[in-house]
Amino acid sequence: MSEQVITDTRCKVQGARLKPCTSHLVPCLSKGFTLIELIIVITIIVVLMGLFFNRSLFYQEQAEKAAMVQVSTSIQSALTMQYGQILTRGKSSDVAALVQDNPMNWLQKMPRNYSGEFYDPTPTSVESGYWVFDLKSRDLIYVLRNANYFKPGKDGKKWIRFHVAVKYSASRLPSLQDDPRELTGILFEPVEQYSWF
Repeated sequence: MSEQVITDTRCKVQGARLKPCTSHLVPCLSKGFTLIELIIVITIIVVLMGLFFNRSLFYQEQAEKAAMVQVSTSIQSALTMQYGQILTRGKSSDVAALVQDNPMNWLQKMPRNYSGEFYDPTPTSVESGYWVFDLKSRDLIYVLRNANYFKPGKDGKKWIRFHVAVKYSASRLPSLQDDPRELTGILFEPVEQYSWF
């Protein structure tokens, strides 16, 4: 009796779920998904895709936050240089003009996502993911593109307003008794506290 005949005999004996063998080397098993197996596989794929999509949105938002922080850090560095020039020249009266100036003017190269100067802009009037300078309040504003993990300040809007804050302290030098306040620093900081996880 040949090997082909022996394999065929096994297939007939083993039960109804087995198909007739087409080859003497391949096991005679039924192939295909049941409906329940197919539903389980589809459910697992949908859950994994949902998790991947959620994480990708989170990382997009973290990348946006990092880019915004990088621009604000560059502006703070440029502000420190401007302040140093004022101190070197001995013209502390120029600090008031520095507070009113557009911080983007201090950068050697403006970011690609800078829209320009607007008078009293709203979040809907500026494209999301862009910087804009408010000519009314003299604030530099960043309008968020991804704000799923952002908790806004008191105004409740999905943007961050920055301004130049001048820090003074009581003068400790006797030569400055005519002016009791001493300029101790100048910062580029948010107008309102916010949290962005």
